[in-house]
Formats: sequence, structure tokens, C-alpha cells
Amino acid sequence: MNRFLRSCLTSPWFLPLVFGLAGLLVWEIGLLVINPDGFVLPRPTEILSELQANWDEISQASRNTGFIIVSSLFGGVILGVVAALIVTRFRSANEMITPLAVAVNAIPIVALAPIFNNWLGLTSPRSNQAVVVLLVFFPVFINTSRGLTNVDPNQIELMRSLASKPWTIIRRVRIPSALPFFFTALKLVSSLCVVGAIVVEYFGGRQDSLGSKITTYAGFTQYDAAWAAVLAGSLMGIALYALASLAERLAMPWATRQS
Repeated sequence: MNRFLRSCLTSPWFLPLVFGLAGLLVWEIGLLVINPDGFVLPRPTEILSELQANWDEISQASRNTGFIIVSSLFGGVILGVVAALIVTRFRSANEMITPLAVAVNAIPIVALAPIFNNWLGLTSPRSNQAVVVLLVFFPVFINTSRGLTNVDPNQIELMRSLASKPWTIIRRVRIPSALPFFFTALKLVSSLCVVGAIVVEYFGGRQDSLGSKITTYAGFTQYDAAWAAVLAGSLMGIALYALASLAERLAMPWATRQS
């Protein structure tokens, strides 16, 4: 038992968990004491109660939005990594792709969503996927590119002295060096894609999605139900971030030992 308590206290998740629970407790007690007029911000217990009451609707909406999130995350990560490998290998590709990626990233998603809806269909998931893929692509592309080029020149010279081919240098030297940058981007976009997917659902897509449910609940002043849908989206973001952190630990066990 003492060993279990010691491991819990030394866990990196212990302090964030305690801080989060303390914040929820202050939120609950504060609203009970103040008892404000209106119901824009319900208590956490009311949100959980509404989540249970509307579980079928919110769980179905979470599955629909989750499909958009996961598929777009995979697509954006793959495109970002492939583009980073290409621009690292070919200078001409770097001069073409990087400025274009910067320009696309500067476009707000609220401007892209109506355009893709008209191109790909208002209720089609492909329009939402396209927007979220672009949202995920840029951080992965920029961070991975930085990692692929942030290599000790002596290691590159050593590999060239051994007559290694360019793709061998990328595989043996550049990719291991880029892993910390890549996983930093992956943890960033794992939460960012959830926000992007829900936001673009305000402009189109399936009506049984989280973004649509939040809009509908808020429109009928059912703010506790709207917050329950927000909670479902937050849990998906936390789960994706945890999976990205787990993948980082499995791919780079030496970093965990050093820390």
C-alpha cells in the first residue's frame, strides 16, 4: 500500500489531477453559495447529470465527431510528415511547399469551412475533414521539418564519409533527431483537431454531431446540456493527448529515462 501511494504521489499526473479536482470543487461550491441568477454556467454536478440524461444523443454525436477527428488527425499527420521529408530531401520542394503551407495556415478556419462546404457538400463529412486536415498539417509539417534539419553536422559528414545514400541519412540520423519535434507537434494537434472539428460543424456537416448539438442546446437555452456536449469533446481531446504521450514514451524510451 505504501509503495502504491508513493507511486501515485510521484506520478506526473498527480498534481494536474488534484488541481483539476480542486477547481471543480471550487466551481461547485462557489455556485452553490453565490446562487447567481440565470443558468448560463451550471454546476459540474448538473452537467454530469445532463450528460447521463442525454447519453444516447451525446454519445452518438461524439462518435460522429470522433470519426472526423481521428480520420483528419491521421490524414494531417501523414501529409505533414511526408511533406517534411520531401522538403528536407529536395531544396526546390522546400521553396515551393513551405511558403504555400504558411499561406494556407494564415487562412482562418471560419473562412475555409463555408468554401469547402460548397465544394464538397454541406452535409458531407469530407468538407469538415478537409478543414481539419489543413489545421493539423501545418504544425506537424513545421515541427518535423525543424527536427529533420536540426542535426549535428558531424553526424551528417560521418554518414557521407561512409558513402551513405541521402535516404539512408534521413532514416538513420535525421528521423531519430526529429522524433522529439514530431511528438511535440502531435500532442499539440491532438487537442487542436478536436477544437477545429467542433468549430467547423457549426457551418455544416451532420446534424447529429457535437458542434450541431452544442448549437441546438444553446439555442434552446439548454446550457447544461450544451456543457455536457462540451465535456464530451474535452474528454476526446484529453484521450487523444494521452495516447500521443503514450506513443512518445514507447517511441523514445531513452527520453523518459533521461527525464
